[in-house]
Amino acid sequence: MKAVFLTLLLGLVCAAQEAPAQPESSEITAKWYTIYMAADHKEKIEEGGPLRTYFRQLECIDSCEKMSITFILTNYDSCTLITVVAQRAEENVYHVDYMGKNSVQLIPASESMLVFYAENFDGEKTTKVTYALGKGDSLSQEDIQKYEEINNERGIPNENTEDGSNTDNCPK
Repeated sequence: MKAVFLTLLLGLVCAAQEAPAQPESSEITAKWYTIYMAADHKEKIEEGGPLRTYFRQLECIDSCEKMSITFILTNYDSCTLITVVAQRAEENVYHVDYMGKNSVQLIPASESMLVFYAENFDGEKTTKVTYALGKGDSLSQEDIQKYEEINNERGIPNENTEDGSNTDNCPK
């Protein structure tokens, strides 16, 4: 009898677990700018690093089955505008090839902040990276705290955070 009860209880607990909600198209499609970026391998987002990117726009395509991502890649004094299209693989995960293989997840943190989380595999190692995206050039203290919590949950040290709002010298 205890086994039946435990099985039923486990089933109820599993049913109560919700997968992260897929952001709505209206939450994604907009001009977004990199306010902060962080990575577990910080060299990837430092000046001249392959994942030091400054976002410009996200756009849902085909009911968010695809996502257009426009950003600027910087290499010291040069700014290169790049657009890639990510394909949704699972409910809230997209895949795109850029500087390796990437799994991407969008995390709406507030009305003014969207966190872009990616795991980049460059052929040798996987780098976890987050970008705190805002519609302006700053975030509230609450948004910054939420961003730090998201980094902690993913094993990204907050001391590896770079301020993108002060280093984005590329045309908006």
